[in-house]
Amino acid sequence: MLAEGGALARRYPPVIAPFAAISDMSAESFAGLGALMSRSDIAVLFTPDPVNPSDDFKILLAEPGEQMLGTPAESPLPGVDPVTLGAADVPAMLELTELTKPGPFSARAHELGTFLGIRIDGRLVAMAGERMKPAEYTEITAVCVHPDYRGRGYAQFLLGAVARQIVARGEIPFLHVFSHNSSAIALYRRQGMEIRRRLHVTVLQRRM
Repeated sequence: MLAEGGALARRYPPVIAPFAAISDMSAESFAGLGALMSRSDIAVLFTPDPVNPSDDFKILLAEPGEQMLGTPAESPLPGVDPVTLGAADVPAMLELTELTKPGPFSARAHELGTFLGIRIDGRLVAMAGERMKPAEYTEITAVCVHPDYRGRGYAQFLLGAVARQIVARGEIPFLHVFSHNSSAIALYRRQGMEIRRRLHVTVLQRRM
């Protein structure tokens, strides 16, 4: 079990993911979250309503996001073989996510599920993987392609490949995307996914 915390607040260890949850919007729950965090940590919350934290926190980001559900269609690419990424690939994964900004990605995020990548001439140019696993659902995450290699179908290919391994386990794929990212939402719709609901994504940090 990865979760840290108790009844009021829980989070992943920061080296794995910055995601957290609180039982409600009470001062006690925010105090419980703050007790889990150092002053340099951030906590990312996904909530149905906007977050109004206690004065102990500052909001670094507050954006609406879409939760999308469905099984992306297979998109074969002749001659392209995905590779399974692991600990040795972390520097390249961090470099790619820092460049493309698909969302929070930590040094041990790959421990949450299988990550697949595409390498061209030894360089990691695209990847996608698995993250949160609530009940029978599994989240597809870190779908990103290096800017120099976009337009080649790599994102669609990896979406389909990751989705196949999720479905093979009897689970249901889902993902999150910022509401303003219309191009990504259009891609996911073309691949057969639909918006399930809107959520609020809030990034918090303790005040000094």
